[in-house]
Amino acid sequence: MLKVFTYYTRYAKSHWIAGCLVFVVYMISLVLVTTIRPLYIKKIIDAMNLGPTDTALDVIMVSLGAILLLTVIAHVFFRAGDFLITWFQSKTLKNITDDCFWRLHKHSADFFQDNFVGSLVTKSRRFVRSFEASTDALIWNIWFPFVTVSGILIALLFIAPLLSGIFLVWTVFYVWVTWVFIKVKIPKDLAKARQDSVVTGLLADTLTNFLNLKMFSALSTEHSHFKDATEKEHDKRLHTWNFANLQDATQAILLGIVLEIGMMYAAIVLWREGSITVGSVVLVQAYMGSVFGQLWSLGKGLTKLAEAVSDAQEMIEIFETDLQVSDPPVPEESRISDGLIRFTQMDFFYNRGVQIFRNFDLTVRAGEKIGLVGHSGSGKSTIVKLLLRFNDVTDGSITIDGQNIAHITQDDLRRNISYVPQEPILFHRSLADNILYGSSRVTPQEMINAAKKAHAHEFITSLPDGYDTLVGERGIKLSGGERQRIVIARAMLKDAPILILDEATSALDSLSEKHIQKAFESLMEGRTTIVIAHRLSTIQKMDRIIVLESGKVIEDGSHKELVSKGGVYNTFWQEQAGGFIGD
Repeated sequence: MLKVFTYYTRYAKSHWIAGCLVFVVYMISLVLVTTIRPLYIKKIIDAMNLGPTDTALDVIMVSLGAILLLTVIAHVFFRAGDFLITWFQSKTLKNITDDCFWRLHKHSADFFQDNFVGSLVTKSRRFVRSFEASTDALIWNIWFPFVTVSGILIALLFIAPLLSGIFLVWTVFYVWVTWVFIKVKIPKDLAKARQDSVVTGLLADTLTNFLNLKMFSALSTEHSHFKDATEKEHDKRLHTWNFANLQDATQAILLGIVLEIGMMYAAIVLWREGSITVGSVVLVQAYMGSVFGQLWSLGKGLTKLAEAVSDAQEMIEIFETDLQVSDPPVPEESRISDGLIRFTQMDFFYNRGVQIFRNFDLTVRAGEKIGLVGHSGSGKSTIVKLLLRFNDVTDGSITIDGQNIAHITQDDLRRNISYVPQEPILFHRSLADNILYGSSRVTPQEMINAAKKAHAHEFITSLPDGYDTLVGERGIKLSGGERQRIVIARAMLKDAPILILDEATSALDSLSEKHIQKAFESLMEGRTTIVIAHRLSTIQKMDRIIVLESGKVIEDGSHKELVSKGGVYNTFWQEQAGGFIGD
């Protein structure tokens, strides 16, 4: 709980004045209504007990006026508190939401591969909502009872010290019992929250892969798995809620029987002994009416607070997970300009302990165009991930123009690399937004020219909304080839010295590929280019072709040189016969 509130305090500290004022104005309103106003009711009762004398009537009229004035002032302060808490919470919620976005995206690609996106979204939104829930509970269900009980204790101390002492002892006992329940309940709430994240992740995963469910007739199987997860969620939720019911029953007994009846009995005894007046007995009854609701609220508030803390805990665990790839504390200024790439004595292990490279060396000269070829697991895609710093090398170094890429920020590195992935994924935005993504200083005409070179302009202009057409989530409204062409157009607009093409033409038909290959020739001009290709026809014109096997370079040369050697590349070439080699 302390850790959660430490985080929330950081988000709220820029608005601390408004936050403090919330407590102050609500306190003033509560003291006026729950503590001071009943004192005037006591005066009225005691005056009435004297009979209809002029003095009694004067006391009654003054007291009624005071009650009216107190009610108006309390109302003004309470409404001020409402406006303050609305402003304070809204501003802080924005800070939390922005920070969640930033912290999540600081994690590496492997982090997102290891976590359901749906679960991450749920944890993030739950963390945001938990601040609102916890501050509401803190103010309405904890601060309000604290102020009310404190005011009543002080008032009773002057009117009936014995009642004040009894009430204080009982209040401490009640809070202790409530806290014992809360400590037992927190682990139950955590378990319920974790299972909720599991259910959300499964739902998001099946919705993302809806086509697989339909193609493999797997709806019943997936529904069965989902029902198993929701059954576990049901068990944890029911267990938590039943425990809350037990807590409510215990608190009701303490409030309704022990407090209300016990305090009234003590007040009546004191009245019979002549220690207090009838008005004081009525005052005690009025106070107990206020206390009953506030302390019941306290019990519910502590429960809500525990649930909010439990909901926030998962996101804090993500916050405190070490970043697998991070920027240096004091990054160097980027000196990348030409694109000379060197892999020097590089070792790389995945987290699971699988070694991909050992003492790997490779140099790509500035402006040189190379193709990477090899079977699945040979290390082609891993080279690209390491060059882009989606992962960090285990040992050795990668330098560009003599500068270690680990010594500059990831953003500075990637600004100098245009990357066209094998599986293009678009934002659910317009085609224009997707083409212009990452290229803010581009004119509409330059965008259209890039789309034409990527052979995308024709299909874009055939759409009713043209470049304003929304592409759907992950670009689902477009075909694979159309998505690929949009990504290629985006890369063409990025003026970077290094270009990486990861099967950039794999989803295109032969005619489209022919047009795009011509565009690529001009795009590659003067740029260091790395092409991963299974379709060997796409890399014939590369300056060099690197053949990888088990993380080692086994062949290096031009297409003609490697074919003439009759080695592994030649075998690929002969077997492919215009087709593909294995991924």
